This record gives sequence, C-alpha cells and structure tokens, in this order.
Amino acid sequence: MVFLRGVAALSRLRSRVSQQSSLSNSVRWLQTQSSSDLDLHSQLKELVPEQQERLKKLKAEHGKVQLGNITVDMVLGGMRGMTGLLWETSLLDPDEGIRFRGLSIPECQKLLPAAKPDGEPLPEGLLWLLLTGKVPSKAQVDALSQELRSRAVVPDYVFKAIDALPVSAHPMTQFATGVMALQVQSEFQKAYEKGIPKSKYWEPTYEDALSLIARVPLVASYVYRRIYKDGNFIAMDDSLDYGGNFSHMLGFKSPQMQELMRLYVTIHSDHEGGNVSAHTGHLVGSALSDPYLSFAAALNGLAGPLHGLANQEVLLWIKSVVDECGENITKEQLKDYVWKTLNSGKVVPGFGHGVLRKTDPRYTCQREFALKHLPDDPLFQLVSKLYEVVPPILTELGKVKNPWPNVDAHSGVLLNYFGLTEARYYTVLFGVSRSIGICSQLIWDRALGLPLERPKSVTMEWLENYCKKRK
Repeated sequence: MVFLRGVAALSRLRSRVSQQSSLSNSVRWLQTQSSSDLDLHSQLKELVPEQQERLKKLKAEHGKVQLGNITVDMVLGGMRGMTGLLWETSLLDPDEGIRFRGLSIPECQKLLPAAKPDGEPLPEGLLWLLLTGKVPSKAQVDALSQELRSRAVVPDYVFKAIDALPVSAHPMTQFATGVMALQVQSEFQKAYEKGIPKSKYWEPTYEDALSLIARVPLVASYVYRRIYKDGNFIAMDDSLDYGGNFSHMLGFKSPQMQELMRLYVTIHSDHEGGNVSAHTGHLVGSALSDPYLSFAAALNGLAGPLHGLANQEVLLWIKSVVDECGENITKEQLKDYVWKTLNSGKVVPGFGHGVLRKTDPRYTCQREFALKHLPDDPLFQLVSKLYEVVPPILTELGKVKNPWPNVDAHSGVLLNYFGLTEARYYTVLFGVSRSIGICSQLIWDRALGLPLERPKSVTMEWLENYCKKRK
C-alpha cells in the first residue's frame, strides 16, 4: 500500500472521482504524484522493494490456500479457466471487462492525461500506470514521451533484416523479424553474461523494455511503408507523442486519426496474462530470455487466426457482406447472411470471447469514438446493425457462451474510415500496442523474482486411469 502524496493532487483526483461512484472503489489505493517527480525508473526503484516484501509475505502466510479445483475439462480444454498465473498489470473480469491496475477503460479515459482537452488518453500515461499503479500527471507523461522519443533509434541492420524478406511476406512476419533483429542490443543479455545479482535483474529488463516500446512503432511503420507505400518512409516527429507519432510515421496526418491511434494503443495494450500473446511473453521471459526474445515470441502467438489475426478477418468479412448485399443492407438481409456464414461451418468474426460474458468495453469505447467522429459512415452503420442482429442469432444457436461483440468487431471499421484500409496489416497495430502490457509485466516478473514456468502435463491414459480410480 502506498500513501497519497500531495494535497493538491489528491484534491484533483477526488473531484474527478466524485463524478462516478464506481470510480472510488477502483482507485481508492491509487496514488497521484507531484509534477516534480518525473522519472519513471526512480519510481520503480521505490516500489520494487515494497512489492517484493508483499509477495514474500503472501507466499509465507497464504501459500497453501487452494484457489479452486482442476477438472478434466480444463486439462483437455487448453487450461481454460485455471487460475495459475500472477499478472500484476491488469485483470479481466467476465462481467466488468478489463481493468488496468484497477481502472476500467472509461475510468482511464477520465483520469489519464490526454494530448488535448477531452481527448483520448495518451498511451504513455497507461504505461506509467501499468508500471507503478499510480495515475501520472501531465508533466510526468510528457517527460516519459520525451524519454521514449530519445530511445527510438533503430539500427540499419534491423531494416536490412526486414528487407531480406519478400515484400509479399505477411506484415507480422516482417514485424517479428525486425523485433528479433533489435535483440542484438539487449542490455539484459549483456548484464547477465557479465554477471548480475538476481535482485538487479529488473533494471536491465527495464532498459530493454522501454527501448523496445519506443522502437516498435518505427519498425512497424517501416513494414507498412515498405509493403504498401513503395518504401517511402517517414521520419519521426519530435513534437508528437507516442500514438500521434505512430500515426504520423504510418502516413496519416489527421488529428482524428492521431486520436484514434492513442485510443487504439491504450485499449489494446494489455488484457491480463492468460491470452496467447501475454502468456507467451511471460513463459519465454520466465526462462530469463530478454524482452526482445520474449516479445518476438508473443508476436508469433498474436499472429494466429484465433488471436490477433481476428481483427483483419472482421473487416474482410464485413466487406464481403457489402460486396454481396450492398451498403444499405436491411436487418433481415443481414440475418440471412449471418445464418449463411454459420451454416457453412464458419464463425462470425468479432463476436464471442474466451473470458468475457458481456459486450467488450473496448468495443464500447470504439463505438463511442465512431459516434463522435464518423456517425454516418456506412460500414459503422453496418457494424451497429450487426450489434443488434448477431447476438440473438448466436444465443438461438445455443453453442456460444458469449454472443456479444469483442474489440475486433469494431477496430477495423475505424481504421478503414481514416484511410488505413489494408486489413492484412491490422495485427501489427495490435502488436505495437501489446508491447506496453507485455513489457510492463516482464519488468515486474524480474522484480518479483518469478520462477521458470513449468506446469505438469499428463497423457490421456493417465487421465483415464485417474478417473477410473476416482470412481
């Protein structure tokens, strides 16, 4: 538990908290800080010993407490629903959705600093929140933006490694290749080879993590411009923040697109530790692989059709609806098309979630963005009709635990509206965002000294024999 610093900061927080009753519950333990305390690394140096003692006490006093029973269904179902991983930066509730250090997405939109009044939260602010559990001031976020810009230097050999691939290679393949090439500069690897106490592991991990977060937008925008814009690359703008700069380097100057990128990076950054990319990053990192190796592995998981690649599938499916039925499709025509998709053995992309049992809050905030900036866009109106049509059909089908839309159901339509029409690239955007969450947790993995991950596996014969004995 940390103490609130600064009467003025506390007063500002309380005035905002009073706007929403649920907010007081989720931020009661959060700390705001004075604008003079700008260095993120120094904040972590204070927090790490406190959290190490907290973990030590938890293990000593409650290590034998049972968290639940494991069933054969869980073993056969990809460990779904098992509580077996410590992930400090976010928690996913089946009904409430994601909370970043206790804050919901709407609360983050209210509390985290923005680039302009009533704008979307800056991703740098979320990074500060994930690492410290504290709501940063605008001055702290600006200082972190400057630090990330200073770290955003990519060696030429990274671009040469990407250029060695065919331009036709999937954008995620090119992106992951670039991240692997960045690994040459790993500070953690250098420190480990020289010999470093385990208690200090988190510090070179911090250096790698922040440098990786700073550099991935440059690598990702290079991939985009290489594939889709004839290699006409755009340099970083030192006057812009993280999300604004990413939009700029991709080639989109619109202030609304910059706002969308700030929102996109923020809401896609983390989704607790059980999803494929987050779990992969943690698993590989538990072997003391450095953040570059860990994040590259996570990207390869994100590239799968059942994970991050789903966002490209949604837009392609929506465009197939338009191609066959036109933009002014009625709800009845849409119902017929949805049933046609399901009866062909396919799924309706963008609906359902492995954990959530309600509409994804990340979908909702994107819908609010669309209502504000593109209410008359035909594809957005189609997405709105799908929101009304698909859940009742999936409920009627009876095979889906969650018939509601997830984050992927909306993001492609927003990106398409502002000119980023290449759906094949969308998962790279997801990857840039996810670097913030995965790298934040990797720092805490090292700070807390979390061990090598090694779950026990069994054979079908073992399960059959065990169940016979239980009978």
